[in-house]
Amino acid sequence: MAGGSGGEGEPEFQVAPMIDVLLVLLIFFMSITSAQVLKVDKGITLPVAPHGIKRDDKAAAGLINIAWNKNQSCAQYKLDEHEIDPLQRAEIVSELRKRKGSNEKFRLLIRADQNCQAKFIAEALSWGAAAGIDQIAFAGLNHSE
Repeated sequence: MAGGSGGEGEPEFQVAPMIDVLLVLLIFFMSITSAQVLKVDKGITLPVAPHGIKRDDKAAAGLINIAWNKNQSCAQYKLDEHEIDPLQRAEIVSELRKRKGSNEKFRLLIRADQNCQAKFIAEALSWGAAAGIDQIAFAGLNHSE
């Protein structure tokens, strides 16, 4: 009766297949991670919204960060990570409209500093409305930091 082993000793551990699996997992987790995390402005202190509801959907979103400059008493806008001039309304609306395209689930996420005046937030809302975006969300914290 022939045994099938053919050799004595410890079996050899194959490293190459394990590296392949780890690379596939790395690519998978990188692809599902939200790109919005990379685009937030750390200098913004979000307002507290104790009754706010976390959105679980992963819909495509345009992100507008509105930082408040205390020294100049003015707002500074960023669309994703690019600084924008609020006087260039047509260009901002055009860019938002292009990003929305035909995606009905596209939403605009506004992250405004808690010290920002309402008129500056209203300006960002008007850009979204002019671009035809009807889903707008505001970022806030459910507890003070």
